[in-house]
Amino acid sequence: MRFEIAACGALILSSASGFSPRFKRNTVTSTTSTRLNALVPPPPPPPPPSTLRSVADAISSAVGSIDFPPEVTAALDTLRLSTPDQLSAALDSLVPTLLENTWQLAAVALFASGVAVKSFIDSPDDYSEAPFEPGTDTYDPKAADEFYSQRPLMVAKRLLRLASLTALFNTGVLFDWLVLGKLLKDEEYTALRQNEPRRAKEALILCEQLGPTFIKLGQALSIRTDILPEAYALELRQLQDAVPPFDSDVAREVLRKELGVRSLDQIFDKLSDKPVASASIGQVYRGTLKDGKDVAVKVQRPGILGEIALDLYVLRLLTPIQTKLQNAVNRVETTQDDIDTAIALVDEWGRGFVAETDYRLEASNTVQFEEAMRKRKLDAVCAPSVVEDLVRDKVLVTEWVEGTRLDRDASTDVPRLCGVAINAYLTMLLDTGCLHCDPHPGNLLRTTDGKLCILDWGMTLGVPDDLQYALLEFIAHINTEDYDSIPQDFINLGFSPENVSLERLQSSGITEGLSFAFRQLSQGGGPKKMQERVKAEFQDRYGSGLSDTELRDAARAEMLERMEAQLASEGVDVKGVTNVMEEMSRRNRELFALPPYVLYVARAFSTLEGIGLSVDENYAIVQECYPYLARRLFTDKSPRAKMALRAMLGLGDDDSETLAVYGADDAEPSSGLAAVRAGVNGHDGAEDKVSSLSPKKLLEMTDNFSSYTAATATVDRDGEGRTAAAKEFAKILLDKDGSTLQDILVEEAAKLGDATTRSLLRQALVESTVAQAVASTLRAPKNAVEASEQLSSLLPEGVKKALVDSPADLPDQIDSLLSLGAQDERILTTASELQEVVGSRFENNDMRSALAQNLSDGASIFPSTPEIPEGLQSLLSDEETRDFVLEQIGNVPSLGRKFGAGLLRRAAYRAMASPVLPEETRRQLSDVNNRLADAIAPEPVASETER
Repeated sequence: MRFEIAACGALILSSASGFSPRFKRNTVTSTTSTRLNALVPPPPPPPPPSTLRSVADAISSAVGSIDFPPEVTAALDTLRLSTPDQLSAALDSLVPTLLENTWQLAAVALFASGVAVKSFIDSPDDYSEAPFEPGTDTYDPKAADEFYSQRPLMVAKRLLRLASLTALFNTGVLFDWLVLGKLLKDEEYTALRQNEPRRAKEALILCEQLGPTFIKLGQALSIRTDILPEAYALELRQLQDAVPPFDSDVAREVLRKELGVRSLDQIFDKLSDKPVASASIGQVYRGTLKDGKDVAVKVQRPGILGEIALDLYVLRLLTPIQTKLQNAVNRVETTQDDIDTAIALVDEWGRGFVAETDYRLEASNTVQFEEAMRKRKLDAVCAPSVVEDLVRDKVLVTEWVEGTRLDRDASTDVPRLCGVAINAYLTMLLDTGCLHCDPHPGNLLRTTDGKLCILDWGMTLGVPDDLQYALLEFIAHINTEDYDSIPQDFINLGFSPENVSLERLQSSGITEGLSFAFRQLSQGGGPKKMQERVKAEFQDRYGSGLSDTELRDAARAEMLERMEAQLASEGVDVKGVTNVMEEMSRRNRELFALPPYVLYVARAFSTLEGIGLSVDENYAIVQECYPYLARRLFTDKSPRAKMALRAMLGLGDDDSETLAVYGADDAEPSSGLAAVRAGVNGHDGAEDKVSSLSPKKLLEMTDNFSSYTAATATVDRDGEGRTAAAKEFAKILLDKDGSTLQDILVEEAAKLGDATTRSLLRQALVESTVAQAVASTLRAPKNAVEASEQLSSLLPEGVKKALVDSPADLPDQIDSLLSLGAQDERILTTASELQEVVGSRFENNDMRSALAQNLSDGASIFPSTPEIPEGLQSLLSDEETRDFVLEQIGNVPSLGRKFGAGLLRRAAYRAMASPVLPEETRRQLSDVNNRLADAIAPEPVASETER
């Protein structure tokens, strides 16, 4: 029977392959062996077509693993040695017998179909053509639709291959959900959750089996815990482009063709026989050029663009089905917007994947990054230098970098390099506008000279200026814990659709959830420590004796209660848990949308956080962002950056005094920063509260600035970082061209000078014993006149006003002019606080040690009293640093002029605001002071980049 099945399988496969055998009407004998022995060999036939040979090979492959009885094995051997005509005759005699038994025929058909499908799936692929070219903006779904609609067999083959590889996995997940969960009415889907770790490992293996596109897709999904369960996301983070290499002979042929040479010896003195690394897009060889330079030679995998294009097309076909199934599992109705959003996500991934196949673009990105880091003096981070003469469409040659993966290096400076990595990525994201989007640990190396080297620049993200400043404001708000301003940031960042208003976002209750989440993130420790802290909070809230399940249920009940209250306040009819969950899910989809760029940003910083946690279990990536933030805000002169810095330092920017100091023609703040000022200053829209410089925040940002400069300017911990920090900070404070921090400090110093001067004058002219005696003497005549009606009637009105009323009013006028408002009091208090904090820092060795550690280079740049610290001595002993500082000190007169101009502008404001001076006098005093201020230090004209 098995032999008959195999024989009929050969018949059906021959037909499927386009081979039509000639059947002879021979008499059928009683047994199979008799029929085969009766075959008379005909004259030698022509060679069988290649399709028959492939069928024979398929049969051999399919039945080779089956343990047949000896007689069947002998029959199969005979069958394989038979000619096509002999095979046709034998099969012709078998058909009537098989037709007598339907079940036998069905089994034969099923087996043959399986062999045919397997042969079809395993046949060689042809990816030589693609619907679009490599590049950042060449990905075109419409072109792919047109291209693959003409190649249905190619699409069907890929779908069948995907189905065959994922069948067992999909069946297992479906069984856990449908049978063990839904049909058995297990609302918690216990089996599905319990099997997640095992299924996640299977998913990891599947991604590696499915090929380069799915490896890239798995890496992208590994940070999307909003799409995948956490167990899957964590497992997929292990994907490191572990793809088997293609034939090195093929790679060498690609090299010869791309480089236009007959022999690679014309270019390379040495070239490794085998690749030293193999990734999704290509593989790398180590070589030596004729000039002796060691290089890495990246060769693109043949047909990779066509393979990626086909997979993306298939993913777009399957995405609507996947979206509907996912929503059905979550008991959520699927809308067209859900499907469109999911397809847009695939397209965004597609653009990134296709861009990676453009080696010329990768070379350009690498060169631009290296130039940007040198321009910004981030000397502790680098990229491999590109051999530009050897860059081709499918070949990229760069210098060979000696180093070890950052996550596997045991050097003591790895924590510092983690900080360097954060600063480098923030610089890319918020400054250069070109973000490296593939920062898996294999692409981050610690070089032998202690630098951080970032490899593989094929996938990058362009970040426009508006988005950079929106992200900058967002980080600033997190730092100041101004969570009420974050809803506006969500709109600025594109986290909410355009039709969602700020008021609706604020009323959604997002602020409370965000404040909780960022508070946890700021404490560091990653997911593990966060879970511990959340559990501790839940135990405090619900009871320390509750189990994990009971705590989860209690938290869920409270969450549902709050949801019901929120929906009820909006007029929603709530009739149970199902309605609440469905309504909240629907509303969240209306209020929030994850923009595609967030995928790459999240992936980059998730990877960096993982490396940081590997060396420090309490690592807090949010805290690591602040050094860059300090440096950026201290130096960026744009209006949005200035207002963000003022907000972080506790200063307002919307009062008349500020306008008087800076001028009324400054650019209007963004709508997002209007909320920042309101939050920091305590404004509620109706009543203003006094804002002033926060000494604590100023010193914190100063430390962060020094930490950034020291960590990124050098790889040496023997003082070079400290020197660079001192130089940079001196330039910011004393540069004749000014800086954002310098402008703010000059303004605050002018306010302090004004308040201090009036305070001293008030003590001398109003509050002192002599002043009070003089005031009493001046008021005595008026008091006497008012006490005597006769005397009052005798004095002419003009004489009375000149000799009695005016002198008596003079003390009150002086009192009014020298009165100290709430802002003056706060400025004087701030000065006292600043003196106390700075003084304690100089005197407190523990504080100094903490600062030294924060600087990451071994010493503080601040001296302690009474003796000059060793670090400052080394600074002063360094001739280059000493000359630089002396050069900057030469700008002190310019700084003094700015301070004097600030005092005059303050006086102009005071004159205009005086309630006792005549209007004409106020205008004249104000005009004179402003003119003098402009003569001393004219207001700078903003450049195009600062507007």
